[in-house]
Amino acid sequence: MTEPRVVERFKKRTIWFHWIHTTAFLALIVTGAILFFPGLGAPAAGGLTRLIHRIAAALFVAAPVIYAVFNPRMTLHFIKETLTWGIDDFGWAEAAPLYYFGGGEEKMPPQGHVNTGQKMWQVIVLGTGVLFFISGLIMWFFKGTVTTEVFQWCVIVHDVAFILAFLMLLVHIYTGVIHPRMTESLRSMWDGRVSKTYARHHYGKWYDETSAGDK
Repeated sequence: MTEPRVVERFKKRTIWFHWIHTTAFLALIVTGAILFFPGLGAPAAGGLTRLIHRIAAALFVAAPVIYAVFNPRMTLHFIKETLTWGIDDFGWAEAAPLYYFGGGEEKMPPQGHVNTGQKMWQVIVLGTGVLFFISGLIMWFFKGTVTTEVFQWCVIVHDVAFILAFLMLLVHIYTGVIHPRMTESLRSMWDGRVSKTYARHHYGKWYDETSAGDK
């Protein structure tokens, strides 16, 4: 019998934001690849790809801004959570390689609302997001104003940020969707809930804190 998923991990507004932002990023990946490799040909004809890329970029920037305006406390918590690292994070990083390749769970230190791997992903999202915004803004609106050298550096920064974000996205997809030990991760991004066992095993510190009032 499947254990009911009754522990809330994500609010509905967070889930909506996640998928809107993800959709925009996927559109940026596809259109960015077409623009980066002109030989792909037909899809870039008539500037349609560039237009879609810019629309997706506007959505990619607007989504977190709108979310932050309407959810300032959750946004600040997200940033604090991403930038707060402790001994459990180093313990997770040391034990994770063996664990993710089938080793025992006993050496994995208890984690907070997000584990260390998810923090790494969030650091990449925040860091590359800033780089995307600054370099993209200059390339879009100041192409005829800045020097050729500045423009070329913006292109390089934009491309490097993309490579970092794309590689980390692949890891994020694997650990959140494909890995057999993370079966509830994707479902939690649809309805916001996980089972008690899953919460206890993957986010033990957070689960103990949130369930303390129920004891």
